[in-house]
Amino acid sequence: MQAASSTTVTYDEKLLANYVPIYVMLPLGVITVDNVFEDKDGMEKQLKELKAAGVDGVMMDVWWGIVESKGPKQYDWSAYRSLFEVIQKCGLKLQAIMSCHQCGGNVGDVVTIPIPKWVRDIGETDPDIFYTNRAGNRNNEYLTIGVDHQPLFDGRTAIKIYSDYMKSFRETMSDFLESGLIIDIEVGLGPAGELRYPSYPQNQGWVFPGIGEFQCYDIYLKAEFKAAAARAGHAEWELPDNAGVYNDKPESTEFFGSNGTYLTEKGKFFLTWYSNRLLQHGDEILDEANKAFLGCKVKLAAKVSGIHWWYKADNHAAELTAGYYNLNDRDGYRPIARMLSRHHCILNFTCLEMRDSEQSADAKSGPQELVRQVLSGGWRENIEVAGENALSRYDSTAYNQILLNARPNGINKNGPPKLRMYGVTYLRLSDDLLEEKNFKIFKTFVKKMHADQDYCPDPQNYNHELGPLERSKPKIPIHELEEATKKEEPFKWNKETDMSVDGGILGLIGRILSIFK
Repeated sequence: MQAASSTTVTYDEKLLANYVPIYVMLPLGVITVDNVFEDKDGMEKQLKELKAAGVDGVMMDVWWGIVESKGPKQYDWSAYRSLFEVIQKCGLKLQAIMSCHQCGGNVGDVVTIPIPKWVRDIGETDPDIFYTNRAGNRNNEYLTIGVDHQPLFDGRTAIKIYSDYMKSFRETMSDFLESGLIIDIEVGLGPAGELRYPSYPQNQGWVFPGIGEFQCYDIYLKAEFKAAAARAGHAEWELPDNAGVYNDKPESTEFFGSNGTYLTEKGKFFLTWYSNRLLQHGDEILDEANKAFLGCKVKLAAKVSGIHWWYKADNHAAELTAGYYNLNDRDGYRPIARMLSRHHCILNFTCLEMRDSEQSADAKSGPQELVRQVLSGGWRENIEVAGENALSRYDSTAYNQILLNARPNGINKNGPPKLRMYGVTYLRLSDDLLEEKNFKIFKTFVKKMHADQDYCPDPQNYNHELGPLERSKPKIPIHELEEATKKEEPFKWNKETDMSVDGGILGLIGRILSIFK
């Protein structure tokens, strides 16, 4: 059966049920640190190129450090409003990220946008508002979750600051929310906008594949841990002092080595506290986001980091330092998915483009297995799962891996596929992406994401209808979240996508023959 759109494009309804919308992340500094939308004409030209390529929309950071830079509750959204108008004019949808972290100091950060100066000034007299490692180094890219409930910021707590920011966004951007321009609100929950601790900061000398460091040595989190240990009858327990430094390998530390501290009662208690504290942080901020955007026709989303190095080591050291208590016999991601389920929230995961074979064997990386585990856990909790690539890639191998993860069991020619990601965001818009050869393959990728259908302006046709955001469900007790740590086999994935950008094996043969012509 054919369904006709208002632009007389015809679709195969059954194939359209396999459509995965594709978004493109805008450049980090499209609004400057001085709150100026500088290159309006250049941006409009690039957005029109994306629209012509069939892209569904764009994603962008809305930086707290820019909007509330002048002082507490002194918001200036004017530059963002100008940009949103251009996006709307170009006929694209928008996923807006509530970015309450610093830009700069992480992989791919090409501009520096710090958190507001009035907040950093408070950190001058109370540096414990920032995440702190065991050596006492402070990380000012995001406030420690230890101050979530500390009224240190002109009488406000950190959570109140984030809540006020989102409410101001909703009030100021109400016309864009009502018109349907904004379809997703991704709620920043940590460094790089991700629900994690800043365990692997490049600006403190971390390099891949270092195990990273625990980040809970500020006075607030330290006090929380000591109180938790005392309640458990172990007032003598302290935070780890044997987990190494940023660029160690796991086996060189007592904590992560074979028969290491992480396997002891004390180690398990610490890792449970550390990861549950992160869950609580995400849960509380998403509850505020849900209240801020209640009734709007949007989806909430939260981003989880793809920490694929040391995934194939028994200790999963890099995941543990980031706050993901994931082991071979313990699922550290499904409890996050269960927590997100109460807020009607999408789980947005990364490293969709990576294959194990591309990684150094020394790092014991397992991006493919990690993606399968996290996506499977999300689907088993009946939430929507979206994702993005971690690093900019322009080659068919990367696109094909994203396509495989978007529909792990391929196309269903008779209706919705068994497994389908809710959407994919490509990082990121750049001159390199728009270079003729790169853009040609990208356009093919967009078409394949759309199951070989043309761009579809009505999300209802591929089961993405947006209703008003409902109130979060009741808080899930911690023991129910911990029940989700029981490990299950991930769903089965096909070996390769059936929607290859280069025609799969036939495309490969064609390319080989062309070399010899």
